[in-house]
Formats: sequence, structure tokens, C-alpha cells
Amino acid sequence: MQRPNAAQYAYGSAVVVLATTALLLLTGATGPPAVAAACLAGLVLGVLVAVTMPSAARPVKSPDGPAPAAGNDAVRIPAARMGAGADTRTGR
Repeated sequence: MQRPNAAQYAYGSAVVVLATTALLLLTGATGPPAVAAACLAGLVLGVLVAVTMPSAARPVKSPDGPAPAAGNDAVRIPAARMGAGADTRTGR
């Protein structure tokens, strides 16, 4: 599963706030169990919106030119390291 993008976070958060506010206003909930149920329902709706929202998957870009030819140019070998190693410090 991919990580959610910024739009999914934004839409999910907005749905949680708006759905919870609407449920509290429409039901007239005043007791703690009713308020908790409305908050839980808003949270479930927000998660549902964030998860079902399509993500903007971008296709992988391919190089425009032809593929490099296999040969000596395609293989690179790193040069030997030159520097102050243990052998140069001891004088050997």
C-alpha cells in the first residue's frame, strides 16, 4: 500500500471535521456517548474518503534517446585509490 499524498490527508481531514460537525448539529447530541458516536462516525467517514480517493500515480519517464550500445563504453571501472594509506605512513 502506498503512502497517502497531501490531497488525501487534506480531503480526509476536511471530511472528518465537516461530517462530525454536521452529525452533531443534525442529531442534537448532548450526552457523552452520543457525542463519541458522532465523532467516531466522522472519523470513519474521513478515513473511508482518504483511502478510496485515487492517488495521482505518475508514469515513469523513459529516456528519449536509443539505449546505449553494449561495449567498452558501457562498462566503467573505478580507478585505483591514491592516497595516504597505512603503507605510506610507515615508510614501506
